[in-house]
Amino acid sequence: MPDAAAGHEYRVLASEDVFDGHVISLRRDTVAMPGGGESVREVVRHPGAVAVVALDDEGRVVLLRQYRHPVGAYLWELPAGLRDADGEPPLATAKRELAEEALLAAERWSLLTTTYSTPGFCDELVLVYLAEGLRDVARPDGFTVEHEELDMTIERVPLADAVQRVFDGDIRNSAAVVGLLAAAQARATGPRLRDVDAT
Repeated sequence: MPDAAAGHEYRVLASEDVFDGHVISLRRDTVAMPGGGESVREVVRHPGAVAVVALDDEGRVVLLRQYRHPVGAYLWELPAGLRDADGEPPLATAKRELAEEALLAAERWSLLTTTYSTPGFCDELVLVYLAEGLRDVARPDGFTVEHEELDMTIERVPLADAVQRVFDGDIRNSAAVVGLLAAAQARATGPRLRDVDAT
């Protein structure tokens, strides 16, 4: 890459709202490019999400099998959900999603990693947590199982087996891939993790 681009300021010259949906919105930005040109970029705005690597005392991870319409297939995933509750901190969202989807709570929480799922066109930031010291809980009051969650299945799989399933191509959900590999590395090497309230 040329050195001239290193300090370029990518200014938004114009912005147009194209679509405003229930979960996402789409805008079209005209952006100043290196060398004096400009280019149009379509940007999907997303509220963000959380995902949870829930590990039990036997070293098994909780996996969910859920149908995903955009890819027309069932995917193996981590308990996860949108950050769409106004003012709810990400950790509280993660705890709520774990209870809603897996009927679990955890004694210990760590922030494993944060990842932009598709930064070429979307601003979705996913916070992936490690939850340990699991215990069974009831679903939160007011939560109703509906839509794709009605036929969602839950399994507990040894973490090493789940990691192998990533390499086998059986687990393709990006948050699950990142979370499982990060959890395996954290268990193997004990890296310094960020504060659980970091973003």
